Amino acid sequence: MTVGVLGVLIVGASVPVTGMLDGYPVITGQALRYALAGVLLLGWARLLGRPMPLPALRDVPSLIAVAATGMIGFQACLLFAQRYAEPGLVAAFLGGTPLVLAIAAPLAAGRRPSLDTVTGAILAGLGIAVLSGGGAARWQGLVLAALAMVCEALFTLLAVGLLDRLGPMATATWSCCVAGVGGAVAGTIADPSGAWALPDGRELIALGYLTIVVTTLAFVLWYSAVSVLGADRAGVLVGLMPVAGLTVSLALGMQDFRFSQLIGVALVSSGVVIGLRRREVGEPGALDVEVIDDVTADDPDHDRAQRPGERDLLDEFRPAADRGEPQREIHGAEGDRLAEGDLAVLGQRRDGERLGDP
Repeated sequence: MTVGVLGVLIVGASVPVTGMLDGYPVITGQALRYALAGVLLLGWARLLGRPMPLPALRDVPSLIAVAATGMIGFQACLLFAQRYAEPGLVAAFLGGTPLVLAIAAPLAAGRRPSLDTVTGAILAGLGIAVLSGGGAARWQGLVLAALAMVCEALFTLLAVGLLDRLGPMATATWSCCVAGVGGAVAGTIADPSGAWALPDGRELIALGYLTIVVTTLAFVLWYSAVSVLGADRAGVLVGLMPVAGLTVSLALGMQDFRFSQLIGVALVSSGVVIGLRRREVGEPGALDVEVIDDVTADDPDHDRAQRPGERDLLDEFRPAADRGEPQREIHGAEGDRLAEGDLAVLGQRRDGERLGDP
C-alpha cells in the first residue's frame, strides 16, 4: 500500500508542473516524455540486473490500448478539456475514477464488487469533488472531462493482465515505449509543422520532472500497488492525488485556504481507510485457509483471479505434491522456493496441513 500512496502523491503533486506545458504541442510533448521514460526504465533495469521480460504477441494489443487511452489519450483529454471547462469541474469528473475501478475491476475478473471498496471509492470521489470546487463548462468540456475519467480508469484496467504476465516494471517500461512511438507518429500526422517545436527553459524543466519523477518512478510504484492490492482497492488511492496537489498549491501560495478543503481531505481519507480495510477470511479476494489435499486436486474454487497480480502462492505446492514428495519438505525445496515468511506450515495431521496468510 505504501508504494501506491507514494505513487499517487507524486502524480498529484505534479499538477502545478503540468500547467507549465500549456503552450507546448500536446501529443508530441507527451510522446517525448514517455519515450525518454521508457529508455530510463530500460537503463534502470539493466543497472539493477533485473530481467526485463519481452511482451508476447498477445500482450501487444493491451500495450497499445494502455498507451493510446491511459497515457496519450488521458493527457490530451485533460488538457483539451480545460479549454472548455474550468479546472475544478474537470477534477470533479476525475473523482469518479475510484468508483469505476471499484466496480469494473472485480466484474472483469468474475467477482462481485466489495462493499468496503465501493463505499471507500464513493467517499474518495465526493472528497475530490469538494476539493475541486466544481466550476462551469461548455458541453465540449463535459464530454472531454468524462473521456479523461474513462481514460484514467483504463490506464489501470487494461494493465491487469499485463501485470500478471510481465510484472510492474516491464509493464510500465513497454507501455512508455509504445506511447512514445505511437505519440510521435500521431503528433507528427496531426500537426506536421508545429509538432516538434523546441521547448524553452521552463518547458524543458517541466518535461524533465514529468519524465523522471512522475513517469519513470510513479508509474512503477502505481503498477506495483495494483499488482498487490488489485485494481479495485488501489483505485481508492486516486483520491489522494488532489490532496497532494492542494498541499503543493498551498505551500507555493498558488491557492487560498478554505474550510471546505478540510472536509474534502476528511472524505478522501475516510474513503482510503474504508476501501483498503483488511478483508475478512471468506470474502472474495481474501486468501482463504485451504488444506493441502485441495491444493493438489483440481479445485475450481481456488481462483487465481481473486488476488490479481500476485503470484499464486498455493500453486508453489502443486509440483512437489504431484511428485508425491512429503509435505514437510515442500517449504524451502530447491525446485519450489518460497520467500521466507510468505507461508508457514502450521501443523501436520493425517487430513493434511492447513495454510494461513501471515
